Amino acid sequence: MSRAPGLSLYRAFVLYLELDLYINTHTATEEILPPTIQRLMKGYNKYLRPFFDNGPVTVGMSLDIASIDTISEINMDYTATIFLRQRWTDERLVFEGNKSLSLDGRLVELLWVPDTFIVDSKKSFLHDITVENRLIRIFPNGTVLYALRITTTVACNMDLTKYPMDKQTCTLQLESWGYNINDVMFYWTRGNESVSGLDSLQLAQYTVEDHYTSVSEAIYETGHYPKLVFHFELKRSILYFILETYVPSSLLVVLSWVSFWISLSSVPARICIGVTTVLTMTTLMMGARTSLPNANCFIKAIDVYLGICFSFIFGALIEYAVAHFCTLTHSDAHMLMYGHHMHDFDDEMNGILTTISNHNRAKRRKEPAATPSSAPASTELAVRPSSPSGSEPKPEASPPEPTNWCLTVLATLRKILRSINCCHVENPHHIDNYSRVTFPLSFVMVNLLYWTYYLYF
Repeated sequence: MSRAPGLSLYRAFVLYLELDLYINTHTATEEILPPTIQRLMKGYNKYLRPFFDNGPVTVGMSLDIASIDTISEINMDYTATIFLRQRWTDERLVFEGNKSLSLDGRLVELLWVPDTFIVDSKKSFLHDITVENRLIRIFPNGTVLYALRITTTVACNMDLTKYPMDKQTCTLQLESWGYNINDVMFYWTRGNESVSGLDSLQLAQYTVEDHYTSVSEAIYETGHYPKLVFHFELKRSILYFILETYVPSSLLVVLSWVSFWISLSSVPARICIGVTTVLTMTTLMMGARTSLPNANCFIKAIDVYLGICFSFIFGALIEYAVAHFCTLTHSDAHMLMYGHHMHDFDDEMNGILTTISNHNRAKRRKEPAATPSSAPASTELAVRPSSPSGSEPKPEASPPEPTNWCLTVLATLRKILRSINCCHVENPHHIDNYSRVTFPLSFVMVNLLYWTYYLYF
């Protein structure tokens, strides 16, 4: 508490020194100025805007885009060098004559200038080699031309869902920092033609398709402020990505199909092709993501295509695993079926032998019951089949054998089992034959759908 008076005296002393320095500098500057400028600066207060009591001052602006150095998808911004030109009328600077006065840029500290700033600028600087790149020109009617050379990094919200077939619309917004619409009004001097230089720009990955200007107001808690917006639309050149990503990934998919023409017994060759293509595709996918934001919510078009290619390559590897497994299963089933056939053949032979022996036993049992005379017996035996009207009673009809019914049931069960076991492959080599056709056709169809959607929708 006891140090407060001393601190106040110190601040008053510093303020006095700054005021004395300003007065001396201002007086010395006026002494070296030409008479015309001295008359203009006499009584001029740079802290008061023109037409302070007579409505807002209108400021016209124009831009010249010298270069767009970088466009970053990772940071979602662009860096550009621009020439910003501002024009306004100051009634206090009217002088006689028909020629304009071009002043040194350092004399801008003696004049009132608009407090224009770039809204979404992340980093900006005014070039100062060899001197500050500023221009001041005063016309006889009091019009002031103020030009600056600025390099700025401006944020640009990008939609990367169709990357690299995307179009981005970026903006350059100019606003007044402290003067609201009651004090300052902004306008483009020549409408859409107020911005020049874009037609001659050569960008690495983009082409400027369209650009236009607009006038609006920025609404904040402190009031409404004048705002000018420059819109420009950038279209990405896809040729680089076709050569860098799309063609290599497609060739890897085609390379994975080579395994369909290699014998199933060549296990090392097919495994080598499958694993190599999978690992190469993984490396390609990781390399394609290095130039993009690490964490974002976008599923980009290039991610979709790389995912499709990876699925086809991985599917070719799985195809060989399935075909090889079916080959082993088919071999085991063939041996098991051969064993079943041999067992069924033995059973059938045993059944035939058993039937013959039973028939002979029955015949031997009937022979003692016959008459002792062989001639009548033979005659009777000869007549019995030809004369159904004989006196002997007919033998009783034997019950119907269930053989046909059993065969029908077995055939039906076999059909049901075949319909259930639809994935059974009789010849595993046919899997490769089918894959040689289905994989390329499927890849072509998916490519047609992919390019149609991302190019025209």
